[in-house]
Amino acid sequence: MNSAHRPENPDKNGQSLPSSDLTSTIHLSALRSVRNQRNIEEIFASLSQQEREVLSQLPRNSAMLVVVAGASKGSRFLINGDLTSIGRDPSSEIFLDDVTVSRKHAQIVRIPEGFKVVDCGSLNGSYLNSVAISDEKLTVGDEIHIGKYRLTYFSGKGNS
Repeated sequence: MNSAHRPENPDKNGQSLPSSDLTSTIHLSALRSVRNQRNIEEIFASLSQQEREVLSQLPRNSAMLVVVAGASKGSRFLINGDLTSIGRDPSSEIFLDDVTVSRKHAQIVRIPEGFKVVDCGSLNGSYLNSVAISDEKLTVGDEIHIGKYRLTYFSGKGNS
């Protein structure tokens, strides 16, 4: 008897076929839950009075990301430059200290219509409203998912 016995699998006709040793990969990103897009009134209602006041004072051609989930929940990041880096590198303008975040994970880039998010080839990817993205324009209320962090995008007056 062969000590390296291989189990057999029946084919569609019930005949036994030797099984082969296969390895498969499961991509966990495909298992992410899909969140229904909330309307802007619901998003503002979920904010504190202080957060609403801060957002109402955002200057023209600026934006803000508010952390709604992650280790620094409640943190706010002003976006007012042409390029804002996001990552685990301490020199990032938006420093997200968690192993699920790449050192140079993503960037917020100014465009004529406002801002866009660009993934920088991160290991775990960047998601906008639960969809994997590489380069996407931002709209008020969009949720950026980076590692364990979820950040909601708000723009200043004059932006979309």
